[in-house]
Amino acid sequence: MRWLDHRDPMPDSLRGAVVALGNFDGFHKGHQAVAGEAIRWAREEGRPSVVATFDPHPVGFFQPDVPPFRLTTLEQRHELYLAAGATAMLVFHFDAELAGTSAEDFVGTLLAEHLGVAGVVTGEDFTFGKARGGNVNVLREVGAKHGIEARVIGPVGDGGEVVSSSRIRDALRAGDPQEAARLLTRPFAIRGIVEHGDKRGREIGYPTANLSIEGYLRPRYGIYAVTGRILATGEVLQGAANIGIRPQFEPPKELLEPYFFDFSGDLYGQEIEVAFHHFLRPEARFDSLDALMGQMDKDCAEAKRLLGG
Repeated sequence: MRWLDHRDPMPDSLRGAVVALGNFDGFHKGHQAVAGEAIRWAREEGRPSVVATFDPHPVGFFQPDVPPFRLTTLEQRHELYLAAGATAMLVFHFDAELAGTSAEDFVGTLLAEHLGVAGVVTGEDFTFGKARGGNVNVLREVGAKHGIEARVIGPVGDGGEVVSSSRIRDALRAGDPQEAARLLTRPFAIRGIVEHGDKRGREIGYPTANLSIEGYLRPRYGIYAVTGRILATGEVLQGAANIGIRPQFEPPKELLEPYFFDFSGDLYGQEIEVAFHHFLRPEARFDSLDALMGQMDKDCAEAKRLLGG
């Protein structure tokens, strides 16, 4: 019972929990501070600790045409929250009904009555309820009427600025995965099922594992030094990857294509996670396949050097 749906009854064993409340998409340093306080508080009082998230993200619900911006999938968030020490993840499924719930009902009816929450921890800029009518003051005041204690965590600073998902997205779009990793406390990673492609990489001596990028934020298109993790076995591989539209080949198709060094196994149909460590160069179109292969040799050598392989 470690993955909870807000529409379902809360299991008796998890009623009375302390909940870290927010979107927590990237689960960066700031998010970790909020979740960490909830987990510490829960342990002090012998309560379960729950980290919440909203899916789809409210921005995606209200602006369905907005370009993809997610930093994690629900599966990745679930693993990150549990690794932080939480008892469970609670998913608020953001739909028209939840969007139309008043701030008072969100606290009194949903959190207090339906979910049996005893304590809430959130960031000081958290808003909730219909038309974003609730803030931390409303959370404290309404919560107190229903037996919910609320604690608020201030922003986490870094380099004179607040750590935020926006900073991480900007770093990734600029081709700076190291800055993104510093703020996240881990590399940005895309997870997916390896698909059959057109076998172009195999034909030129660089067989790749093709992944759809789906709802993830698009980092700067180009070539990266990466690591890959096979979820079924836990095996970690080093490699170089192209993310973009493959300008050398027709028709253009947006893909993440990692090539893993010294690996000859079959990854088709397997779920892997590709972590971005270093940006090597932008995508480019070459005059010939020989020129492309020559550059790929250089890319792989540089990726191996940067990854210490």
